[in-house]
Amino acid sequence: MSQISLNFIAISVFLMTFSILLGPLINLSPTIPALTTLTVLSVASIDSFICHSQGSKLVLDGIANFSPKHRERIIHHEAGHFLVAYLLGFQVLNYTLTAWEAWRQKEPGQGGVTVDDRQLFNELDERTLDTHIFDRYCTICMAGIVAEKLVFQDVMGGLDDRQKLAKVLQVSGFPESAYLQKQRFHSLQAQNLLQENWSAYQGLVDAMGKRLSVSECIQTIEVYLPQK
Repeated sequence: MSQISLNFIAISVFLMTFSILLGPLINLSPTIPALTTLTVLSVASIDSFICHSQGSKLVLDGIANFSPKHRERIIHHEAGHFLVAYLLGFQVLNYTLTAWEAWRQKEPGQGGVTVDDRQLFNELDERTLDTHIFDRYCTICMAGIVAEKLVFQDVMGGLDDRQKLAKVLQVSGFPESAYLQKQRFHSLQAQNLLQENWSAYQGLVDAMGKRLSVSECIQTIEVYLPQK
């Protein structure tokens, strides 16, 4: 069962326990909290094993998005991925900023930037990996975390990014002991790119906040990039 589902169950059980303790004071039958708890656990189990925790993600992400600060973090995080992907020559196919948007567009997870990574994974499957493509992809993975750190001085997201990087490193044959070193190296690469193109990054944040299309976001980036 995923951590998201476990967290959702823990919160639900806490609320149910609280209602049981409070029940006698408000003449609430103990059957109601018991049935509610059973229902929540059943739904959470189905969501985890059949729906891959997508329901829990939708609920928790929907609650979190009531916070303007949370929405700002998401935009700044994903703009980091978007800009670095564009600068490193990866085609950006799509972006989503909430779990609901991701679900509607049949994208996995809670939202994010989708790049054309077919060449990379084809080469991984065929054991003909171009290390230049591999390094650029790893830098894109760390760019969201770096962007969030630069703007907010701390990081609240990025677990999926680290897991994605770890998966690619594992398939590529890197030992687990090298993962942290690779994270630091590619974080530094992403940081340099973002700081060197900070005006383009800020313009992209504004464009993504307005939910402009991918092509319009790219046009915004190009406005701020140095003319060749």
